[in-house]
Amino acid sequence: QVQLVESGGGLVQAGGSLRLSCAASGRTFTRYTMGWFRQAPGKEREFIVAISWSGGSTYYADSVKGRFTISRDNAKNTVYLQLNSLKPEDTAVYYCAAGGGMTAATMTAVYWGQGTQVTVSS
Repeated sequence: QVQLVESGGGLVQAGGSLRLSCAASGRTFTRYTMGWFRQAPGKEREFIVAISWSGGSTYYADSVKGRFTISRDNAKNTVYLQLNSLKPEDTAVYYCAAGGGMTAATMTAVYWGQGTQVTVSS
């Protein structure tokens, strides 16, 4: 069992940056691929980034590639998402997830955080 708690969301102007954190409980953090999803009002949840347990494999959706960076610190049981060059269309609730998969790109989420709101003003 893994419990996930996100933090770091907020309101930012277009072009700005935010850093999201996801703290995981449990001793098996290193067994899981970690990822971030987001859901904007009226839209389906979107899989945007993931990182393998070792950090050696990452996945980025085209919508965030080159602007967002995922990283993890297994010693701190924490995964981070650096959001740069934010756009109004990045406005959404961002969810941290833990799961499995052969690669980061094929991650299957099993555990979810409660979400953190990111709002980008134009």
